[in-house]
Amino acid sequence: MSEEFSTQRTRARFHGRVEGAQNRCVHPGCERPGEFRAPTPGGRRPGFDGPGDWHYLCLDHVRAFNSGYNYFDGMSPDEIEAQQTPYAGWNRESRAFSPGAGGTPRWSDFIDPLDAIGAKFARGAERSRTDGKPLSEGDRRALDVLGLGQDVDRRALRMRYAELLRRYHPDRNGGDRSHEKALQDVISAYTRLRGCPAFA
Repeated sequence: MSEEFSTQRTRARFHGRVEGAQNRCVHPGCERPGEFRAPTPGGRRPGFDGPGDWHYLCLDHVRAFNSGYNYFDGMSPDEIEAQQTPYAGWNRESRAFSPGAGGTPRWSDFIDPLDAIGAKFARGAERSRTDGKPLSEGDRRALDVLGLGQDVDRRALRMRYAELLRRYHPDRNGGDRSHEKALQDVISAYTRLRGCPAFA
């Protein structure tokens, strides 16, 4: 086996090797090239402010460094527990997964995030129309305003709208203006549903 092929194989074998390193190993008395980067003991940790402080070691000395390296050194017990939690970050709600966004349940109601995702899609499957026509969450809310089920047809939608107009419009209910908000909601809901694919 040629020396060049052996060197290429060795380089490919070790993850993190800095190709063509110009640094010498920082271990006292070592003359070999410092081909591997390691955090400087007592130096600045990688974080928001940058990559932290590094020094360079040869293969033997980086192995020795790694065997004694403790990532959790200097952390409090609470910080260590937070780093070791398998679901780190899942307890925070992002805007897309907050309650009410697409009917997604709260993450905090579930231990496993995959259960929360499954619950969202299971809920959608239970609430689909029998004719297969799509209904958005806004369409469903509009149907709720009108007091209709999701499988209602266009004719029943028009009849319900006419009924609610007669009930809430001041010209039809003896001048009672206490239902103006309900009337506006009914008109908005009908306008939305009239143009949606399920009733087009």
